[in-house]
Amino acid sequence: MLPGILKGFVALLPEASCEAPDRQSRYENLFKKLDLNEDGRVDIAELHAGLKNLGIPLGADAEKKIFVAGDTNQDGRLDFEEFTQYLKDHEKKMKLAFKSLDKNNDGIIDASEIVQSLKILGIDISEKQAQKILQSIDSDGTMSVDWNEWRDHFMFNPATDIQGIIRYWKHSTVLDIGDSLTVPDEFTEEEKKTGQWWKQLLSGGVAGAVSRTGTAPLDRLKVMMQVHGSKGKMNIAGGFKQMVKEGGIRSLWRGNGVNVVKIAPETAIKFWAYERYKKIFIDEEGKIGTLERFISGSLAGATAQTSIYPMEVLKTRLAVGKTGQYSGMFDCAKKILKKEGVKAFYKGYIPNILGIIPYAGIDLAVYEALKKMWLEKYATDSANPGVFVLLGCGTASSTCGQLASYPLALIRTRMQAQALVESGPQLNMVGLFQKIVAKEGILGLYRGIAPNFMKVLPAVSISYVVYEKMKENLGIA
Repeated sequence: MLPGILKGFVALLPEASCEAPDRQSRYENLFKKLDLNEDGRVDIAELHAGLKNLGIPLGADAEKKIFVAGDTNQDGRLDFEEFTQYLKDHEKKMKLAFKSLDKNNDGIIDASEIVQSLKILGIDISEKQAQKILQSIDSDGTMSVDWNEWRDHFMFNPATDIQGIIRYWKHSTVLDIGDSLTVPDEFTEEEKKTGQWWKQLLSGGVAGAVSRTGTAPLDRLKVMMQVHGSKGKMNIAGGFKQMVKEGGIRSLWRGNGVNVVKIAPETAIKFWAYERYKKIFIDEEGKIGTLERFISGSLAGATAQTSIYPMEVLKTRLAVGKTGQYSGMFDCAKKILKKEGVKAFYKGYIPNILGIIPYAGIDLAVYEALKKMWLEKYATDSANPGVFVLLGCGTASSTCGQLASYPLALIRTRMQAQALVESGPQLNMVGLFQKIVAKEGILGLYRGIAPNFMKVLPAVSISYVVYEKMKENLGIA
């Protein structure tokens, strides 16, 4: 017991004279290994290559952040004095983070302390997940982390507090806190100050536009099958032939312009609303739990959908309309307004909003469950879920969500297009549901789901690749 207490006491004194010579020597040896051309200075390329060669774990965009903090004379290089000062300042911050996790002040962090600390921050994890976090830091196999192990692990990670370290664990997929594509990403104060947030939104917008354009023919086929499928027994091959015969190859992308245009306002409103809804649930300490984040995200999604819903109606009308019926988005809006009035722009709104609940809830639950299963079975210090695992989880969860909400989506589309394709009375949500089940059976509620499923994997894959390329070109992690 006594050696452990002494070890913890010494660890809490980083400025003590007994440690200073060792620390200075450690800094000198490290600097020499990073100074690849031996000119007494380390530039960003040397830092990147040197840290990679040493196998030192890094956070997102680590080298740039280290230079922003350490290059005091802004000459694009770190001399030994700047390098030493950066490490000293960073160690002090890491010491505060270490002490905040070391609840019993014994100089060692164990799994129960990680569980307890993260719970205070509104993040619930299991003991097993906490042990995986420890494994990623623990270098001596004791399943606990002392100050030296903590310091060495986070020496070149730009995280400056415990929240930053949690984000590092989250992004490195060591820690699963139940993130889902249905909940908007949260931007840190640093990302807001440095303008990184708008670059991420721009990257997501461009990725969405490219993804939707790439899968637009399948999306239009889905709409056509939802609206016309029961009449002509339209199948996938027949649907494509019919669309090409009626309007040529270009007609496969009819309605895609509106689909792309609505990305920007929908995304902007969703993130704005998300920030506002979060403030309702934030506790006295400024923290918010996973459930509250999910509720905020769902409400934000509903708010965004309400704001841009008329564009959804335009997209459906353009997709279902015949060649020459509308000259474009504005012509379509003008004709709907003149013939049907303002209410026509919100046809199908109720089933659309109701569909958010089963889709978002099931998508989140399945994504969490699949990712948790993978983490518990495979995740170790050297094996974390890569992009294909996460894409697989996202695709499977999205598919389950669509299965649950698809009947509401089909009824929404039928309501949006009713006035265009049917001369009879305009039915409401319940009336349409009864009519479809009576005439086509339960399977009638799932018309068009095949092309909808066919577009999921390419859409997710295209979106991911473009998003990563955009972030790379815009210089963000």
